[in-house]
Amino acid sequence: MRPVRRETLAVLVAEEIRRDIIHGAFKRGEKLPPENELARILGVGRPTVREALRILEGEGWVQFRFGGGAYVAKDGKSPEGNLTHFQKEEMLELLRYEILELEEEGKEIPPGVREDLERLQETNALEKIERFYTFLANLKQRKDYPYHEPSDWEGIKRERPKEPTKASLRVDPKTLRDRLEGAWLGRCIGCTLGKPVEGWPKEDIEAYLKATGTHPLSDYFVYAPEKIEEGRHPFHPSAIEATRGNISCVPRDDDIDYTILNLKVIEENGFDFTSEDVAEAWLSYLPFNMVYTAERQAYANLVRGMKPPFTATYWNPFREWIGAQIRADAFGYLAPGNPELAASLAYRDAVLSHTKNGIYGEMFVAAAISMALVSDDLEEVINAALSQVPQRSRLSELVKEVMAWSESARSWQEVWEKVEERYGKYHGVHTLPNLAYVLVALLFGEKDFKKTVAIAVMCGKDTDCNGATAGSILGAMVGKSGIPEELYLPFGNRVKSSLSGLCEVKIDDLVEATMSLVQRG
Repeated sequence: MRPVRRETLAVLVAEEIRRDIIHGAFKRGEKLPPENELARILGVGRPTVREALRILEGEGWVQFRFGGGAYVAKDGKSPEGNLTHFQKEEMLELLRYEILELEEEGKEIPPGVREDLERLQETNALEKIERFYTFLANLKQRKDYPYHEPSDWEGIKRERPKEPTKASLRVDPKTLRDRLEGAWLGRCIGCTLGKPVEGWPKEDIEAYLKATGTHPLSDYFVYAPEKIEEGRHPFHPSAIEATRGNISCVPRDDDIDYTILNLKVIEENGFDFTSEDVAEAWLSYLPFNMVYTAERQAYANLVRGMKPPFTATYWNPFREWIGAQIRADAFGYLAPGNPELAASLAYRDAVLSHTKNGIYGEMFVAAAISMALVSDDLEEVINAALSQVPQRSRLSELVKEVMAWSESARSWQEVWEKVEERYGKYHGVHTLPNLAYVLVALLFGEKDFKKTVAIAVMCGKDTDCNGATAGSILGAMVGKSGIPEELYLPFGNRVKSSLSGLCEVKIDDLVEATMSLVQRG
């Protein structure tokens, strides 16, 4: 796995040097700084810089002179037009998402902004696109925006309820071990259950289940792609390894990668780890091609030399999407009965790539798992998690709304309709609608593990994430003893991972490592 990471870093370093050439920081025919100087500026090793320069040489951007180092290619030597167009299209796509994000954050969007953006299609001057991005970054907040959503730790603490929930309950070591094992298994089961239909809307999932005679969902999906109606979503490329009769382990998924990785972060750095420690773990263990949306932008920003929390904001319009929320679980596992500690650990992880509700989603889930490990009361679990996030945030409002709707609704589908009406405007992998689906599953699952994860998946959208989160929270409540063994026996105690040096681990070892850290902490 390590060679993947080196290649990825070299590609990103090449991108930075290429950008400087395009913007005129290095002129045509000019000698580039020595490799050791570039390594110092970019915060990477000299071999990575050398590899990046070779990439640029192959593309025609850089020329090597015998005994003289690397030079920017002279006019006519580099394919600048094609590459600039590729970068331009990527930047414009990010800006389209950025405008949506700014609207959701309550920024004052001037009339004609989208038209101005589309006119940038006509330019090859990346400086103009950068200036437009800077203009957007400086937009002011709408005066009528009803929410207050800080991203800094002190601001979040001020906006929480005056007395955040502190658990007074404890469980004996044997019960705790059972619950931790239930949480790990629950996450693995929920992720695997939702993996084949990741990104599918509710109606497509329902149609497929009915076509295969398996509605409502009560077990892993049957693999029958011929049953998918024309015009509906196809299976996820890795679907078959997560379907009934074809499961031999927990398939590799980022929802599991991050849980293992964050356990590793605390093993190596202790409970006082920093966001920079998380960043270093990403660069050391995570291949770049296995991270997505907000995490991909943050990873690239790390290589550009940025540090948290700036890695979360620069050219990152995905900063409130679900990526941080799926990284929460290990912090809940490691703080049983202490939701405030769990939320603070999650915060240090989240700020690497997320802001506002992206951060709150991770804090909420970590706190919920923390309380679920010591409580049998679902309402207590949700309220404990709610007490850790800003009261005047959209996420806090969502949780309260879903709980209120669920009290009077006759079915989970009825609440799902209300969620769609209220939060359907958000992207399918945004934190808010997906957290709502997790809550719907928990509130209507009646503490039945199989029913709960099935509802989370049948709600649609980010099905593997939501199945994993619902499974983790409820698994922490009911323990391994409350999970049907036919759901975890197919795993053979094995988990696949993309993490360098951890490509396959045993579930038992993850539970043991978690228990050891809890006892040490």
